[in-house]
Amino acid sequence: MRITVHPHKKARIEIVPLIDVIFFLLATFVMVSLSMTKNQGLQIQLPSAGTAEKIDDRDKAATLTVRQTGELFFNKDKVALAQLPLKLQTYKAAAKDPKVVVSAESGVDFKNVVGALDEVRRAGITKVAISTEKK
Repeated sequence: MRITVHPHKKARIEIVPLIDVIFFLLATFVMVSLSMTKNQGLQIQLPSAGTAEKIDDRDKAATLTVRQTGELFFNKDKVALAQLPLKLQTYKAAAKDPKVVVSAESGVDFKNVVGALDEVRRAGITKVAISTEKK
């Protein structure tokens, strides 16, 4: 019986499939990051308005959410109405151009919304928007 010895072939790393995988991962990352939206407030049922406009720099604004139960949230943090002035002053001191978006659930008691807006104005924040859904 005769045994033939073949010279050992050198192992190679195939680069083309590696590049394909890298580009696929890059494209997936880009698509996922583009589809992400920054939502600082809570998910609530907003009232609708026919003249609603989209705010371009909403991600730079603080969100003040008023629930039907009367609960108040400042950027997803539950706060009492008495604690709100301190939160707003802290936000105003930290932000270069402070903006607040007030989101109130559909059917919320109007006095709760007015109380929240009043505290925002007392804090000296003049750029205030009310969040609605377009009809």
